[in-house]
Amino acid sequence: MKRAALWLLTIALSAIVTLLVCFPASWLGALVERQTGGRLTLGDAQGTLWRGSAFVGGAAGGNGPVTPLLPGRFAWQISPLALLGAVEVRLENSEALAQPVTFRGGWRQWQLSPSALLLPAEGLSGLGAPLNTIAPAGTMRLSWTALELAVAGGAVSVNGRTTLEMTDMASKLSAIRPLGSYALALDWHGQQAQLTLSSVKGPLLLSGSGSLDQGHLQFSGQAQAADGYEDKLANLLNLLGQRRANSDKNIIALEFRQ
Repeated sequence: MKRAALWLLTIALSAIVTLLVCFPASWLGALVERQTGGRLTLGDAQGTLWRGSAFVGGAAGGNGPVTPLLPGRFAWQISPLALLGAVEVRLENSEALAQPVTFRGGWRQWQLSPSALLLPAEGLSGLGAPLNTIAPAGTMRLSWTALELAVAGGAVSVNGRTTLEMTDMASKLSAIRPLGSYALALDWHGQQAQLTLSSVKGPLLLSGSGSLDQGHLQFSGQAQAADGYEDKLANLLNLLGQRRANSDKNIIALEFRQ
C-alpha cells in the first residue's frame, strides 16, 4: 500500500512539473482577459509560459478576430525561480518598446526598469466605448522612470513617474487634423498620483491638473481654441463641456470626478 501511494505521488508530482514546464502560452490569453475585465487578450500566442511571444489585442469576445492594439510581437522570458519567489521577467518588442524591459523582485515587491512604449491611438478604438466613438488618431508614447511596485491588502502601490506624450492627435468628431500635441505626467506615490496635462502645440489647447487616489480620479482643467481657430473649433468645444463663467473667451471647463 505504501509503495502504491508513493508511486501515485511520484506520478502526480511528475504531471505537475510537466504541466508547469510545458504550460502553453496560448492559455495566457484567457488569464489576461480575466485580469483586464475582457478588454485585452493575447493574439497568436506561441511558446510556453516561461518563454514565448504574442501580440497584444482587444478581446473580441466569442469567436471574432482579435484586433492588434500595439505594433509588433512581445517576446518574454520568465525565470523558473519565480516559483520560489525570485521573479525575473524580460520583455522585448523592437517595434513598440524603446528598450527591453526587466521586471525583478519577489511575490509582492518588484522593480520595473525604465523604458517607453509606443501606443498608436488608432488601436484604442478596439477597446470599445467611448473610444470607438471618439475614434482617436495620432501617436502616443508612454515613458516611465524606474518604477517601484508593491502589493498590500489587495491593492497595488507605485512609486515613480510616468509620462504620456500624445503627438498630432485627431478625432473623427473634428475636421481639423491634427488637433494638437499634449503631455500628461503622473507622479506616483503609493496608491496616489498627481497628474498634470499640458499642451505642446496645436489649435486645440488643453491644460489642467488633478489626482488619482486609489482608483478615484479628480481632474480640473480647461480647453480652448488657439487664436484664429475659435469658429472652427466651436462645435467640438461645446461637446467637451460648458463654457467657463466670467470668461472673455470660449474657454471650456473640464471637470472629472470618478
